[in-house]
Amino acid sequence: MQRATTIVRKAAVRPDAVADEVALDHAARSRRRAELTAEGGLAIRLDLDRATTLEDGDAVRLEDGRLVRILAAPQALLAVTAENPVRLTRLAWQLGSNHVQAEVTPEALYVLDDPVVAELIRGQGCKATALRRPFRPEKEAAAHDHSTCGHDHHHHDHGHEAQAHGHHDHDHHGHDHHAHDHAHGHHDHAHHDHGHSHDRKHHGDDRGHVHGPGCQHGH
Repeated sequence: MQRATTIVRKAAVRPDAVADEVALDHAARSRRRAELTAEGGLAIRLDLDRATTLEDGDAVRLEDGRLVRILAAPQALLAVTAENPVRLTRLAWQLGSNHVQAEVTPEALYVLDDPVVAELIRGQGCKATALRRPFRPEKEAAAHDHSTCGHDHHHHDHGHEAQAHGHHDHDHHGHDHHAHDHAHGHHDHAHHDHGHSHDRKHHGDDRGHVHGPGCQHGH
């Protein structure tokens, strides 16, 4: 049994290097490891180093350098259409929410033929027509990388800023109460001077504070 560890994409496949072909459905084309028998009888042990999907016309390279071409096998699908585009859009959203794989084309949505999915389709006022064809569902979106996204860091900074505002407001509020109690029964001018002095001192100590939009501090 020949081991295959390398994928050759369709554009780079040399016809003279193709030794055999194997037809696989979408699930089989998405496996990293499998034992396959090609149409000409060649036994293959698929052993890829990462998860991927083999597309129609791609090939895998055997240890001896020969290629085995991958074909997308026809499988039982439902072609989904609707007279009202809004219904089709709503259905597509619901399919995605339920992790149902779907292939999107200008003519129709294609999903695997499943009675539960067919009931959902008809319940949304759409039409489901059974047929057989290769299935090429949309690829899932890649996970968002927070470590390199400046937008997320921007929000992170605002979070710290909001936290700083929270501490500042708390301290200032507490001091106002203290100033009020301390100044009770004394001249209002003394209370005003004390509060003004505190403001100058507080803003002088607040060298690392960023005054953004919505900041209520005096400058």
